[in-house]
Amino acid sequence: MADGKPVERPLSPHLAIYRPQLTSITSIMVRITAVALFVLAVLPVWWLMAAASSESAFAFIDGLLRSWFGDLVLFGATWALFYHMLGRLRHAIWDFGYCLEVAISEKMGLGMFIGATVLAALVAIIF
Repeated sequence: MADGKPVERPLSPHLAIYRPQLTSITSIMVRITAVALFVLAVLPVWWLMAAASSESAFAFIDGLLRSWFGDLVLFGATWALFYHMLGRLRHAIWDFGYCLEVAISEKMGLGMFIGATVLAALVAIIF
């Protein structure tokens, strides 16, 4: 430093220069799906409470859930449930010390997106 040459130090990742990686995106998506599932848990509770309260209240929520918008919301909730499940499974595998290499982690992350989509589509087709 005394000779006037700049010291070459690694830059810390900052949001302005940090390039998101697949593993970080998948991890963030696990957290987002957890919040979404927490919010969407209101729907079955609302449906059951309406069924217990009155026929008109049940008809409203049942009609809403059986509409195209309800189908879309329920498909998204199903996808989020499977994605979150696969994400937690991936973290459990990592906790045991397996599949920690970057290439394998990225394949697992891509597998989470594909797996959740396939499983949600199967549920939509079957039910």
